[in-house]
Amino acid sequence: MADVSERAPSAQEMRTRAAAFVSGATRRGRLPLDYSVASLRVVDFLVEGLRRGGVEETRVGEVLLDLGAYVGEVLVRRAGATWIDFDADQRVYFGQPAGVRMPDGRVWNPLGTVRNCFAEGSSRESLRTFYLKLHGRTRGRRSAA
Repeated sequence: MADVSERAPSAQEMRTRAAAFVSGATRRGRLPLDYSVASLRVVDFLVEGLRRGGVEETRVGEVLLDLGAYVGEVLVRRAGATWIDFDADQRVYFGQPAGVRMPDGRVWNPLGTVRNCFAEGSSRESLRTFYLKLHGRTRGRRSAA
C-alpha cells in the first residue's frame, strides 16, 4: 500500500473532499452518488473500472482518495461515524492519516479499504459488503440499500 500520509487530507477536510468529488462526478457523469448504502455499488463499479483499465495505483491515487473520502462520508451519514485524525500508531498501522470512529468506539479506515478494493478487485473486496458487515453502526438510522 502506498504511503499517502503526506498528501492525504486531514479528517477535517474529508467531508469537503467527498462533496467536491460528488459534485464533479454527478455533474459530468450523472452518477447516482447520494451518500446512500446503495451508492457504494457505484463506487465498487468505479474502482473495478480503474482496476480493469490496468492503471497503476500511483496514477489513480487521488481518485482512490476521493472515493475513500466518499465511502467514509457514507459511514458518517448512514452509520453514525465521525471523521478522526489517526494518531501516530494508527497512521503506521493503517497507512493513512484519517479514518472514522464508529459510535461504539471502533476505528475504520475507508481510505485503505478503497485501496484494497483496487488491489484485490471488487469480487474479493466490495465496499457495499464492507458497509453491511461493519461492526459498530448505530441502529435505527435509515440506510437505503
